[in-house]
Amino acid sequence: MNANWKIVLPLAALALVPAGVAVRAASQSETYKQLDALMDVFERVRTDYVDKVDDKALIEGAINGMLASLDPHSSYLDARDFQNMRQTTDGEYGGLGLTVSTEDGAVKVVTPTDDTPAARAGIKAGDYITHLDGELIYGASLQDAVDKMRGRPGTPVKLTVVREGATKPIDFTLKREIILIKPVKHETRGNVGIIRISTFNKSTGEATREAVAAIEKTLGSKLAGYIVDLRSNPGGLLDQAIDVSDVFLDKGEIVSQRGRTKNDIQRYFAKSGDLTGGLPVVVLVDEGSASAAEIVAGALQDQRRAIVLGQRSFGKGSVQTLIPLSQDSALRLTTGRYFTPSGRSVQEAGIEPDITVPQLSDATRADRPRLREADLRKHLINEMKEGTEKLVETDEKPDPRFVATPESLKKKGITDFQLDYATRLLDRLAPGGPVQSASVEPAKTGAGTGAGTGAGTGALQK
Repeated sequence: MNANWKIVLPLAALALVPAGVAVRAASQSETYKQLDALMDVFERVRTDYVDKVDDKALIEGAINGMLASLDPHSSYLDARDFQNMRQTTDGEYGGLGLTVSTEDGAVKVVTPTDDTPAARAGIKAGDYITHLDGELIYGASLQDAVDKMRGRPGTPVKLTVVREGATKPIDFTLKREIILIKPVKHETRGNVGIIRISTFNKSTGEATREAVAAIEKTLGSKLAGYIVDLRSNPGGLLDQAIDVSDVFLDKGEIVSQRGRTKNDIQRYFAKSGDLTGGLPVVVLVDEGSASAAEIVAGALQDQRRAIVLGQRSFGKGSVQTLIPLSQDSALRLTTGRYFTPSGRSVQEAGIEPDITVPQLSDATRADRPRLREADLRKHLINEMKEGTEKLVETDEKPDPRFVATPESLKKKGITDFQLDYATRLLDRLAPGGPVQSASVEPAKTGAGTGAGTGAGTGALQK
């Protein structure tokens, strides 16, 4: 009997432990083993690596490796990265007003910003910057070159530039100033208002409202509608995407944000009052339109408030939260996915235009690789995967409807085919114009024309 009790009691005691607790305990034990392994590797590298290494660099490398294993958009921001992000979202920095890129190891000027030290000094697009304060920067990283050009307002910096057609390098000595990043520009073309949104920083929503008011003041009752140009817009702040969408909506959902758990859902809605008075809207997108730009395009498309025109967007449907770790470092972590009002996830698939129109006026685009979210390593998978592969396939097929060349368009004075197409479409949708669908054949990709009357209401028929 005693022997039997010795066997039964431990079994009864084990039965009192919930299965979930046991599993969690085993999981924690395995986690601690892995952390021990990490520390073992850290100590071994510190003591035995062929060159002396910096502890801080090792730890940051481990953090970066951890985050890189998650997705392309989660990352650790050191002091420099954190400062650059603040400058981007704040919309201002101390510098010269240059947009630059690298070409074969050289720093090339893409464009000088109007009314900045670089523009006033005469630096031109296409110039190559070879030296900064007499130091050769050829072969240096683009970020290092940008860091050297930025700095405290009022401080000087000397640039040496090589220019095509010039017989020798040109020196410029400039003083840094506060450079304001203007996220929104506007113009009128005929009776159409064009609003170009290049990024979503903290002033984008207010700047969009100002653009609408300025266009309305210029054109008055002649105003036929608005083009919202989101091409090559990499995104930015979520609240500004909501703010911009609200400019064109009178009611309804703009976007929902969903986290890890089923009940972790946040929904954002438009406030009453369409600032455009219901006039027709065309939204331009391309493969460079991402994140916040896709939120705006998706909201206006799903609410039947705009025709989306151009090419399938980038497909970044995830939300990153900035978590400060110290005064000069932060964690940028993917914490949710966003969905359009109809419940679509744009992750991987992007926003499919109502009217697919290639950019025929740019000769370089035909050979340019179309890099999208789905091409990035470790990208999040679209939970509604069906149909995504078909979209990718159709991107590679030329559309037989569009045969014009950059040269033939240039002869007609057309330098931006997509914008010209959108302008002509709005002319047909203008209040008082012909009450009929735009005479545009549906794209071969399966996207409908998306064009309705838009007569006075902006209501579009899919």
